[in-house]
Amino acid sequence: MNSSFQAVQISEHVHWVGAIDWAIRNFHGYATSRGSTYNAYLITGEKTILVDTVKGPFREEMMARIGSLVDPGDIDVIVSNHAEMDHSGSLPQVIDTIKPEKIFASAMGAKALQDHFHLNGGITAVKDGQTIRLGDKNLTFLETRMLHWPDSMMTYLAEDRVLFSQDGFGMHLASGERFADQIEDWVLELEAAKYYTNILLPYSPLISKLIGRLPELDLDIAIIAPDHGPVWRTDLDRIIGFYAHWAEQKPTRKAVVVYDSMWGSTEKMARSIADGLRAGGAVARLLPLGSAHRSDVAAEVLEAGALLVGSPTINNQLFPTVADVLSYLKGLKPRNLIGAAFGSYGWSGESVRLIREVLDEMEVAAAGEDLKIKYVPDESALTRCFSMGSAVAEKLTQIGARSDA
Repeated sequence: MNSSFQAVQISEHVHWVGAIDWAIRNFHGYATSRGSTYNAYLITGEKTILVDTVKGPFREEMMARIGSLVDPGDIDVIVSNHAEMDHSGSLPQVIDTIKPEKIFASAMGAKALQDHFHLNGGITAVKDGQTIRLGDKNLTFLETRMLHWPDSMMTYLAEDRVLFSQDGFGMHLASGERFADQIEDWVLELEAAKYYTNILLPYSPLISKLIGRLPELDLDIAIIAPDHGPVWRTDLDRIIGFYAHWAEQKPTRKAVVVYDSMWGSTEKMARSIADGLRAGGAVARLLPLGSAHRSDVAAEVLEAGALLVGSPTINNQLFPTVADVLSYLKGLKPRNLIGAAFGSYGWSGESVRLIREVLDEMEVAAAGEDLKIKYVPDESALTRCFSMGSAVAEKLTQIGARSDA
């Protein structure tokens, strides 16, 4: 095995044995500009326990890290918190190699793993709140269904006060540093927010319930060990507080103006709308889709109060990039937004109506009249665009949007 891959100790009995993916730049449609990690953890004691595995191509890296600490064949138990392929892709081969005594997953996890890999049984389903003693260690399992798959669960190791939080409290961030306190604060907040938006935003009500449930569980958590990104060993209230805040989706005075343009006319409209927003006291974020990725648009929408979408009409339809971002945002289910549609057209002009239909489906409340301009906007048309921005800013004031965008 490659001796350059070493396990990293995160608590007395727990080591990180995962893998770093420096190259990944797309995670099912989400732009991962800083790469990612696939975190797996090894618990040592009277029983040796592997918590989660890694994406298939990174199996050898994980096995080498395990091998730097123990003989992989000495692993007694595997816990699968989440059946998605970036955490379970190597699981069948790992099972064949180490032949564990037991494999634990949630009831839905056992079914998902069977459906994925057509395993011949051998997976023990655990219940929400169940505690199992494995040698000298106690593991408590917490079902977190739809955070973000039906099978998702978290595992708590009482002896080391570690919460293995699977996809909760994580981020896509490749780094040589294993702990959040070793990474710049602005990077942590940026990547945690982007991850929350693009992975967990649709399940915000469930996030709120989970955070509300934590005090009732009475778990003495000292370390949060997610399946992506760094481990949190200090300032746990910070990442938990971020999640509580983001889950509320309280509107701010930020307005996201997302658009594309064929010959510059819709772009001129967007710029004038942004001027009107700023004049009215709102914070305007312009995101031209020629350069802004859909997942970056989503991250900006996370802490916004308004969403304004502009598109030219092409073949009686939306411009393709605008259709793409609207489809993506619709799936993420942002809440508590007001919005408007705008665009330039030549002869048919369906784009504004089509945007409005999607905004209505997303329950984005109309912030006034939508606006379409034929061909190149003149000074009068740009004045109307400015007025649209001002009206949206005024509406944000009326609904009491926060000023901390």
